[in-house]
Amino acid sequence: MMKLAVGEVVQGYRITRFLGRGGFASVYLAQNEQTGNKVALKVGAAAGGGRQVTRLLEVTSRRTPEGISPDELPAEAVFLEPTGVRIDLFDEQEVQQLLKAEGDLLAGCQHENLVAMHDRLFVDGNQVLVLEYVRGKTLREKIRSLEGIHLNWFLAIVRALVALQQAGTMPYHGDLKPENIVVKPSGKVVLLDPALRNSARRVVTTTPHYNPLLLADSKADVMAIGIMIYEILTGTLPFDEVPWEYAGRQSGGETQRLSLSYFYSYSPPHVLNPKTPEELERIVYRCITVPGYGLEELKTDLETFISKA
Repeated sequence: MMKLAVGEVVQGYRITRFLGRGGFASVYLAQNEQTGNKVALKVGAAAGGGRQVTRLLEVTSRRTPEGISPDELPAEAVFLEPTGVRIDLFDEQEVQQLLKAEGDLLAGCQHENLVAMHDRLFVDGNQVLVLEYVRGKTLREKIRSLEGIHLNWFLAIVRALVALQQAGTMPYHGDLKPENIVVKPSGKVVLLDPALRNSARRVVTTTPHYNPLLLADSKADVMAIGIMIYEILTGTLPFDEVPWEYAGRQSGGETQRLSLSYFYSYSPPHVLNPKTPEELERIVYRCITVPGYGLEELKTDLETFISKA
């Protein structure tokens, strides 16, 4: 995989800073030498999934190619097979194919709450995505520093997802989590890193702690939003053992149904945070456990709750 260095020039873009990494890619801040505009360059990373990424010893906002803060959760490679799902590694060729798919997806999307793609480079046979540089703090950084969290951010996300779905450009994000949501200084939220997907090979990347059923549709986004609100309310995640044992299996049986019931027996938010509003707890419950509760229903419920607050 490519490794870029500060000061290096890549087809007219000078690397100025390392921005971060996940399970499959690294991102660098760069400047267009002709226009002076700042962009983010995304290149494939050597690791094949979040479990392969080195964790630093202490929680930190420091960005380094050597590892990530232990409270961050990179995505995993999920192979959707007839017998269920398999979490495995990607090789270099597979990462390149998925980067291409991400570029194709973003090239066809336009929304103020979704990171924009400006260009696509090829360097020694490697894909390099030239993306909008979004200045601000990730939701993870805001949670980490105990800054105020606004439900309006989640409403903006849901509205954006509904608009993209209705436009037919992005049926679902697939990897919503605090690391992939940037809050700009203005308060505007921008979504990063939609799940890499290859429908022909039935492969997707997602983060099991926020998509424990390993869904590859818009319900994955609804569930992730419910889990993030739960995390903000309680300071913890509802599920420790993820993904769910039977995630992705089509044939349901009594054992599978009982397993799902047990899996869903998480502590309600009010048990961990007695100040949790009852209606917000109901929204979280619907997001996580009600299969037919989708983006439109979540949008309506958030609008109603915020208007009454």
